Amino acid sequence: MKSAVVLLAGLFAFTAYYVYLPLPSTVSEPWRLMLLDASFRAAQQTCNLAHYLGLGHHLRLLNFIIGTFDKLNPQHAEEVKITDTQFDGVEVRVYEPPAKAEETLRRSVVYIHGGGWALSSTRGSFYNNLCSIMAESLDAVVVSIEYRLVPDFHFPVQFDDVLRATRHFMHPEVLDQYSVDPGRVAISGDSAGGNLAAAVCQEMSLDQNKTGRFKLQALVYPVLQAFDFNTPSYRQNEFTPVLPRFVMVKFWIDYFNGNYEFAQSLVVNNHTSLDVSQAHPFRDRVDWTSLITPRFRKTYKPVTPTTGEVEILEAIPLLLDVRAAPLLAEKQVLRLQPKTYILTCEIDVLRDDGIMYAKRLEDAGVEITLDHLEDCFHGCMIFTIWPTHFSAGIRARDSYIRWLRENL
Repeated sequence: MKSAVVLLAGLFAFTAYYVYLPLPSTVSEPWRLMLLDASFRAAQQTCNLAHYLGLGHHLRLLNFIIGTFDKLNPQHAEEVKITDTQFDGVEVRVYEPPAKAEETLRRSVVYIHGGGWALSSTRGSFYNNLCSIMAESLDAVVVSIEYRLVPDFHFPVQFDDVLRATRHFMHPEVLDQYSVDPGRVAISGDSAGGNLAAAVCQEMSLDQNKTGRFKLQALVYPVLQAFDFNTPSYRQNEFTPVLPRFVMVKFWIDYFNGNYEFAQSLVVNNHTSLDVSQAHPFRDRVDWTSLITPRFRKTYKPVTPTTGEVEILEAIPLLLDVRAAPLLAEKQVLRLQPKTYILTCEIDVLRDDGIMYAKRLEDAGVEITLDHLEDCFHGCMIFTIWPTHFSAGIRARDSYIRWLRENL
């Protein structure tokens, strides 16, 4: 009996140690967030072990776990018509709100899901629920793009899939098929989906065809650069829930099919050290000492090694490709961007990516709404249904939809 009590006490202590994570006092529902993070970490570590043992790629295994979990609570607005189809060979899911008595053209949102270019699906309950609510709340046609995922496909496949599907949808005859007003189309996405949305928006802004332009772009905690992994938000949130710094670095490496041996060097910015000439043209475009305010800079200082590892960019030159890192775009490209909404969270390594992009767009003359949420964490907007229901997620989602309703 005594040994059983000792064993249970030890198990409880270990569980508490594994689950507990210091969080800012502004976080609502901290224990729920700790449990979510502990569950995600446990899944990641299990998949990493399986990867090491040769049982499968850790991202493919992790996506299987997420997909299985995602099927526990399938939800969508019953009034919304959902159709799975293809746009130029790319799988998409189209959400159409209930028809109204008067025949009027509707607004539309092209949505790209997040997940580090490797996880989640338009068909999972998290994004199915979000897009259904968007279609119903906005009376809008929502096109959610099922781009191909890492590790089976790497950059630029994800970018190309989203670009092809979006260009197809923007053809006048396709917009007419779905009764969409060509002047009221937005592109949007969260996290890695925000990255793809911003990159595709930039690419399409350069098209000669003036009719295929977006009225708005709405980016939710987007990942926008792999130049500097030591911004204030990367350092402040190095070990925070859902997306710690090292996990984000590994997502970038997997996106480019790079070598994990570079991970620690990327963390300390050895790929953009002062002796790496390829990085020089981009330094002012990610200079957070001028692009973010003292409120967010706090007491952090830039990390710019004098000497680093030139071989990193020689092996992964795509780290500086603007199609993968939209924050690195030239000012003349930023001038062409539509009115923009960017949602950032305080508890997020990517906070400063969004803030810097907002500032660069504003400096280029683009109308910007920066919606910063102090008590929210990365990924919160999709966590609005059981068993991962967060009030912070509902607030983020409602704020995002409200802006679209008022501006699209």
